[in-house]
Amino acid sequence: MAQPLMPHATASWLVDNTALSFEQIADFCGLHILEVQAIADDTAGTKLTGRDPVRAHELTQEEIDKAQADPDYRMKMTKGPEQVRRTKGPRYTPVSKRQDKPDGIAWIIRNHPEISDGAIGNLIGTTRTTIAAIRDRSHWNIANITPKDPVTLGLTTQRELDAAVSKAAKAAGIEQQQTDTRLDGDREALIASLRAEREQASRDAETAGQDSPFGGLEDPFKR
Repeated sequence: MAQPLMPHATASWLVDNTALSFEQIADFCGLHILEVQAIADDTAGTKLTGRDPVRAHELTQEEIDKAQADPDYRMKMTKGPEQVRRTKGPRYTPVSKRQDKPDGIAWIIRNHPEISDGAIGNLIGTTRTTIAAIRDRSHWNIANITPKDPVTLGLTTQRELDAAVSKAAKAAGIEQQQTDTRLDGDREALIASLRAEREQASRDAETAGQDSPFGGLEDPFKR
């Protein structure tokens, strides 16, 4: 159930300005009835400044009137608090991770050159100037920049990166591979190595059987 943006301040206003029961106020504000009682008795830990839910467009006067006329009535919010939405512009990055940005930018430039500078800026939250400096290796700290996956660094999410790669590939007319072939060479080498080991083990077994005094047959005295 939606609750007022400032439940304690709203409860304080309702206590002072309405004849609602503590149960009704507690239910509307999402508080325990004892919290409302403490506010009414002025024994709450801090002195609260009341917040009018009618002026905040969270409650109508009609709802208050209904509730005052019927102690069993439970008021309904007009709307919930406005949710914080991500606005356009550079992504905010915590200070502790900002030093990792050049590494993430270098990784994208190396592994996904089809992604535009604007898209990289939106992904990592950086400027075109910084991206261009890393791209042409004129960045002041280029000697210490090591390409690292920006998802691993916590600069973006895998879903956002995949979406950017897909969009850039589509714009560039690049057909994306459905399977990851980066490890194909290693996989083939591993299979060949295992096959060679198996063949060598088979040859060793045959040699051991030929060297046996029973010509490869089971020792009849062996239990």
